[in-house]
Amino acid sequence: MRILWRLFVLLFLGSTLILSGSIDNPQIIIKTELGDIKVEIYQEAAPITAYNFLNYVDESRFKDSCFYRVVRMDNQPDNDIKIEVIQGGLRNTSTDKMLPPIDHETTEKTGILHKDGVISMARLEPGTAASEFFICIGDQPELDFGGKRNPDGQGFSSFGKVISGMDVVRKIHQHPTEGQILVPKVKIFDIVRVK
Repeated sequence: MRILWRLFVLLFLGSTLILSGSIDNPQIIIKTELGDIKVEIYQEAAPITAYNFLNYVDESRFKDSCFYRVVRMDNQPDNDIKIEVIQGGLRNTSTDKMLPPIDHETTEKTGILHKDGVISMARLEPGTAASEFFICIGDQPELDFGGKRNPDGQGFSSFGKVISGMDVVRKIHQHPTEGQILVPKVKIFDIVRVK
């Protein structure tokens, strides 16, 4: 009986890990001057977006980049639909660090909604996302497919979630800005894969 109980417990724990998707998901660390942010990348749910981001990471393209933009309730007076995020990437760096833009993976396809701590790709039109990313502060349903933040209704391509370091994300979010631009920008020393 004891053997059956142990077998049941092992099967339950194994199935829980598989269903949570945490066994094989890559993890990265965003190393900033304010501390580290650890992110789990949902490669299976958002393969195009995750592969693109991990290419930037594995090729050290984010080395010496920055967080440069924060969107808070107090700095978007012209927006009817308000959001809260921090944004970083290769803005204003040499174009040789840039990879081609990727196809747009909507939250309708991936199921990864813009909840607190979710990481997603910034874009203009669908299919223009490349190196710029943002992290949600609180739940941001207007960034999902069908949301109204972007007039085309396609939302943004989310691909992972912060699993530690949200205190660092919130520190960045509260830094001084001119409009939505951080003054000064918060340095990203590098983004590295840890799993």
